[in-house]
Amino acid sequence: MPWDIPALPVRRGTDDDCLARSVEDALRISKEIDEELLASKKAREKEKKKQSIQILLLGQSESGKSSVLKNFQLAFAPKEFEKQRLVWRTIIQLNLIMSLKLILSILSHECERESTDSYPTPPTLTRDLRRRRLSLSPLLFIQQNLMQLISPGTTEDHYDVCVRPGSHWKKLLRERLQLSEEDEGEDEGDGQRRNTNRRSHNPMNREIDPTPVLVASKNDIMALWGDTQVHAVLKRRGVRLEEMPGFFLDDVERIADEKYVPTDSDIMRARIRTLGVEEHHFVIEKGLDVGSEVYIIDVGGSRCQTILFLAPLTFDRALEEDPEINRLEDSLMLWREICRNKILANATLILFFNKTDVLRRTLAAGIKVRTFVPSYGDLPNEVAPVTKC
Repeated sequence: MPWDIPALPVRRGTDDDCLARSVEDALRISKEIDEELLASKKAREKEKKKQSIQILLLGQSESGKSSVLKNFQLAFAPKEFEKQRLVWRTIIQLNLIMSLKLILSILSHECERESTDSYPTPPTLTRDLRRRRLSLSPLLFIQQNLMQLISPGTTEDHYDVCVRPGSHWKKLLRERLQLSEEDEGEDEGDGQRRNTNRRSHNPMNREIDPTPVLVASKNDIMALWGDTQVHAVLKRRGVRLEEMPGFFLDDVERIADEKYVPTDSDIMRARIRTLGVEEHHFVIEKGLDVGSEVYIIDVGGSRCQTILFLAPLTFDRALEEDPEINRLEDSLMLWREICRNKILANATLILFFNKTDVLRRTLAAGIKVRTFVPSYGDLPNEVAPVTKC
């Protein structure tokens, strides 16, 4: 006869409590491990950054900081620069559309204002404006969509391509236009660029891709920019589009093409304005320090090994924020303040005179330096003496 063994009481509450404590302990330990790993990663990155090349890029607005940065990348990280070529195509197209938008706005004001005996508004100008505004309206629609993508909520400047720090606008453009790295860069076989016109046929991309509309509007754009009445209005309003950053209206024939690929020069001239402090990072691919990491801080107060200060040689221009102050004299004043700063006593300071091409054009036009910079005196009105002073 089998033994009658009494069943042990089941203490479910106690077992459940033990299981709950075990889960809590496991989660706590997992969280502590994650925090330690994250702290270790941050410490390594901080130490790695200390050993990298750090440059602080200073200068006024439109002093050419972006161009210098792009030249750095082209010289020391050409492969990375090449990967971004098609993204810059969209920015160049945006620059072109922004110029058209500015012209149409000026012409609208010209036609709306009351005609005077001195400057009567030609009837043909009003008639042509309506037609051109209608034909170019799809481009303005795409421009709005692109700006909402790369810089949502930005309204500071209606005629400039503006982005906020940390917006990752290059990544956003590449993803939305579905530009893969295979579509960009150079063919390793023959050194020739591939056909970089391959884009997704996703219909949503038509709302942000200016290429097909630019191609269709090429003749209208060229007719607008070639109109003598338009140039007369711009001159009367004191607008010199040719001297503005991001000017590409003289290159419409080339840019408004399905197979357009920006040249290095196009990318250098492309205009995109960052609203704030931004850090740029790349790894040196050629030269003496291959593999070294470079961090360039565009405008800010971070402590760096080297400060590169850009002074544009545009002596005939005033500051946008204060028309009474000459740009060149203001740059030199800021440079003196930086040199006198004791905090920067151990930093390497570099004064970089930029925009010498603009200086040559200005001097060739017969504009006198002493008219805008009295301290220049009676020195020769030539490039060499100006750049030595």
